[in-house]
Amino acid sequence: MKYIIWFFFIASLTSVICGYTLGVPYSQKLIGFGVLGFFFIVIPLFSWYSWKDKNPKDYMLTKENLDKMRERENRKKN
Repeated sequence: MKYIIWFFFIASLTSVICGYTLGVPYSQKLIGFGVLGFFFIVIPLFSWYSWKDKNPKDYMLTKENLDKMRERENRKKN
């Protein structure tokens, strides 16, 4: 999966760079497809890949997590 994300990232980046540097009539389309590929393919795939094995409740500020943080902070002070 990591290589697929890298492939789409490089393809999007290449499309944007080619759109800026080449003087072809469809250069604006190259830039647009590069930006769309980055925001609609690369970022969602990266987000899903980096969060797939994690529990979102561990990162929420619930009462239990706040109590754990306070307890950990009190241990550091002592």
